[in-house]
Amino acid sequence: MLVSLRIGRLLLCSFFLSCSFIAQAQPTDTRQLMPVPAQLTWGTGHFALRGKLGVRFESDTDPAVRTAANRLATRLSKKTGFTQPKPALTIRYGRVGGAKLGEDESYSLRVTPIGVALTAATSLGALRGLATLEQLLTQEKKSYYFPEVDITDQPRFAWRGLLIDAARHFMPVPVIKRNLDAMAAMKLNVLHWHLSDDQGFRVESKVLPKLQEVAASGQYYTQAQVREVVRYAAARGVRVVPEFDLPGHTTALIAAYPVLASNDSVYAPAQRWGVLNIAIDPTRESTYQLLDTLLTEMMGLFPDAYFHLGGDENNGQQWRRNPRIAEYMRANNMVKENGKFDTHALQTAFMRRMLPIVTKGGKIMVGWDEILAPDLPAEIVIQSWRGRKALYEAVKAGHPALLSNGYYIDLNYSAASHYLNDPLPADNGLTPEQQQRVLGGETAMWAEFADSTILDSRIWPRAAAVAERFWSPSTVRDVPDLYRRLAIVSRQLDDLGLQHRRVPEQLLLRLAGKQYVTQLGVLAGVIEPVKEYKRHRQGFTYTTQTPLNRLVDAALPEAEAARQFGVGVSALLQSFASALTGKLPQDAQTLTTFNTLRTTLSKWQANDALLQPLLTKEPSLQEYAPLSTQLATLATLGLERLRLLEKGEKPTPAWQAAAVRQVEAAKAPAGQAELAIVESMRKLVTL
Repeated sequence: MLVSLRIGRLLLCSFFLSCSFIAQAQPTDTRQLMPVPAQLTWGTGHFALRGKLGVRFESDTDPAVRTAANRLATRLSKKTGFTQPKPALTIRYGRVGGAKLGEDESYSLRVTPIGVALTAATSLGALRGLATLEQLLTQEKKSYYFPEVDITDQPRFAWRGLLIDAARHFMPVPVIKRNLDAMAAMKLNVLHWHLSDDQGFRVESKVLPKLQEVAASGQYYTQAQVREVVRYAAARGVRVVPEFDLPGHTTALIAAYPVLASNDSVYAPAQRWGVLNIAIDPTRESTYQLLDTLLTEMMGLFPDAYFHLGGDENNGQQWRRNPRIAEYMRANNMVKENGKFDTHALQTAFMRRMLPIVTKGGKIMVGWDEILAPDLPAEIVIQSWRGRKALYEAVKAGHPALLSNGYYIDLNYSAASHYLNDPLPADNGLTPEQQQRVLGGETAMWAEFADSTILDSRIWPRAAAVAERFWSPSTVRDVPDLYRRLAIVSRQLDDLGLQHRRVPEQLLLRLAGKQYVTQLGVLAGVIEPVKEYKRHRQGFTYTTQTPLNRLVDAALPEAEAARQFGVGVSALLQSFASALTGKLPQDAQTLTTFNTLRTTLSKWQANDALLQPLLTKEPSLQEYAPLSTQLATLATLGLERLRLLEKGEKPTPAWQAAAVRQVEAAKAPAGQAELAIVESMRKLVTL
């Protein structure tokens, strides 16, 4: 009952926060701020920074705020070169705010020509305001200043998470820490730490030591390291919610403790990817005794009120095939009307048995949407990865819920696609009470194709777009402005120590050497890894031991050069549509766009001849030769179409049909990568 009351209060707080922004329009001048604040008014002046940022604390009860302010001052000093402190910032807040769901994160930030004032109800709000202040720093030549502004800000959703999968590929503590720094900068406040799966169990257990001896393959976090990460996150206003996936995705767990198995097979931690359909036995009391021991120990490492038990992607295959488990289902009426075993009912019964274990540890259970069932206790939080429909079914059934569908950044979709996905769009059809139960959402970085080296480049800066969706008013939806600011944010994250830009550049240099790195960079700039999980089906077998150091791994999930080309093509099409003459409009903006496209296409056309010597001699790059050739072919088509547009001539039907066929042929992937300019080129040649 106490748990239910606590959730109710938190949901009510979340609802009021979300409703307060519904009618607010996006500010027209967002500058370099991300997420966009709820309310801001720019002035005409500025506060010139003439020394190291000096801070005066009118409140100083939370060491985390003083430490964060010192970190900010040090980073700004490194950037500006100022070392002598000058009074500039006054910080005032009310009570100490904990990293917990529903905590007040609001703040007010005012910059005037005489100083900066940050005010918040809690120390957590002060941390959010410091993140905004750092983004306000502006440079003009050798001068630095904060622009005059009045900001009143608070989040739309209370739960704003990033899932990092450390089970499939282990992510060392420094990798987790720098991503926590990025999360704090973007006002994400939940690290969903995926710590167990078929490939590994990644936390030291002192009561069940075979977990690190057998299930971790030598790569795991000690309990001291877990506590260190939790402290590091809390100091940045980030909660850590662990996930120990049950009853499926448990090959590594069963390898360490075979008594949990649903059959007589002997397992080792999985070396391959995919849904293996290996699940623990939910019919033995010994299963619950062992899990009680394990989870009680794990819950003691994580102070957050929420504890994730997975529950996803278990098809019940092993349960149906085990005669003893099948008889258990029959005896307990877990049989459908058609006579087939209802393995979902057995999984629901398993989750119900897990609930008192989690509750005994003072936790609230979280699970993926497969666990949703009519008789599931309402206090369990449902995280929807399969669609907004499951999210809405959960809240209609009385559950608090989170949305991850549409935010899987490991699928290599664009920042815009995630950005325009909203947990509560205007046409959601939910009642106000049901909307209250939507806590927020999480963006997910599953790690089949991301190791600790390239992880940052798979998360950032696209995750910043999701962070804005969760924080800012729902009316903040300007995609061109998003990309303008993402470029700025990317540099800011680089300053924080993120490796999302450096590592791809280093990989390219390693692959090409100094002689060809420019040319290989041109090709890398227009290709992207294939979408979704198609890398599993591209004629290349991946295992946990496969190094991720090929060109597909250096290529970014969203190719910026290709995106900018697409923007240019769309702008050109719009110009022609507006002109209605069939001739190239002669206004300055259209001519600039036209010439930029021509320059870009000429570079792409010439690049293949320069790059082929490298692609021919390097075995690791030979598979990408077709993409380079196709890029040159498409560039030639594009240049011809621009020539005809410039002359006001229409292409012949035969030319256009042949061009479309060549564009279609260019869709074929190579080396698990694909050209990202295909659709833009189709628009151009069919104009």
